[in-house]
Amino acid sequence: MSSLPPLSLYIHVPWCVRKCPYCDFNSHTSPQQLPEQEYIQALIEDIDTELAWVQGRPIHSVFIGGGTPSLLSGRAYQDLFSALRRRLAFTKTCEITLEANPATVEHDNFDGYLAAGINRLSLGVQSFNPQHLQTLGRIHSQQDAIQAVELAKQAGFTNFNLDLMHGLPEQSLDHAMTDLDMALSLSPTHVSWYQLTIEPNTAFYRQPPTLPDDELLWTIQETGQRKLTQAGFQQYEVSAYSQHHPSQHNLNYWQFGDYLAIGAGAHGKVTTPEGIFRYRKTRLPKDYLANTSTQQRRLALEQIDTDDLVFEFMMNGLRLKQGFARPLFSQRTGLSDSLLEELLHPLLVKGWLQQRDHYIACTELGFNYLNDVLGYFLK
Repeated sequence: MSSLPPLSLYIHVPWCVRKCPYCDFNSHTSPQQLPEQEYIQALIEDIDTELAWVQGRPIHSVFIGGGTPSLLSGRAYQDLFSALRRRLAFTKTCEITLEANPATVEHDNFDGYLAAGINRLSLGVQSFNPQHLQTLGRIHSQQDAIQAVELAKQAGFTNFNLDLMHGLPEQSLDHAMTDLDMALSLSPTHVSWYQLTIEPNTAFYRQPPTLPDDELLWTIQETGQRKLTQAGFQQYEVSAYSQHHPSQHNLNYWQFGDYLAIGAGAHGKVTTPEGIFRYRKTRLPKDYLANTSTQQRRLALEQIDTDDLVFEFMMNGLRLKQGFARPLFSQRTGLSDSLLEELLHPLLVKGWLQQRDHYIACTELGFNYLNDVLGYFLK
């Protein structure tokens, strides 16, 4: 491999006020007294075990996900990032994103987040419809969501994403478009607009709700995409739309970059002279906090084999509307261009992929049937 990929950092905060019935992320109901300082100290100890994998690279982006990261105070993040900056170099343009639940934020916290260096918010709105918010188990109201955006703007945030779902139980086309209209009226710089899917190990999986049929789902998708485009948002990934502010952290995922990972249940990917590895941290917060031996926090370190490298690269790179620059395949996987040629040929002939200006991307047909395209790379 001629050069190392860009490096990001993922930080996981595992607590929520209440677990949503559709959520399959590593999230746990928060205790009455959140062990904030203990968790920050554990994160600092955790990053110390990752430093050998930095290999001289600066951090290009940070994403604080959960759970509900906005349950932690601004002061806690100031302490954390002060410690991180003593250990890591950050680029001048480093994008630092924090996920926030509209019901768990207040102006003082926003001020504290900015003081910590957090410069992007991702607000988990999901819907503005009271009925749908209740069905989804969300703890915020329509007004909470609107107020959270206003408070963030007043504090000085100029770059923020709104998370919205569609294809919700009992959702009509009008409901879905009303959600989008309300989101756009708040002038976000980015919208993540994705279809609800029923995942294993969730309450919805055990008791499935009735979802819109395929014809309505398709109509919602097409109508919403037109609305977002007309509002000046460019779709650059399957469910991501931006006005000149694509998520730098997610782009690093989709372009098969490296990312360190700290926190309960966090997953990371690193490139070393020995190969490309994935790893994960112990999942339960109590175990993560109890394991004062930092090596005990890391449950697995597994090298990615050739077949999985191909699939994972394609699964990420082909999610982008622009696709991936052809040389990126060899640069990020260490595999040969001749292997890429062999893999792509049948899909180019089929009309599912196209090559333009050294970029490999799905055609419109391929993008609409992306799972079928990706299935070709499964071994």
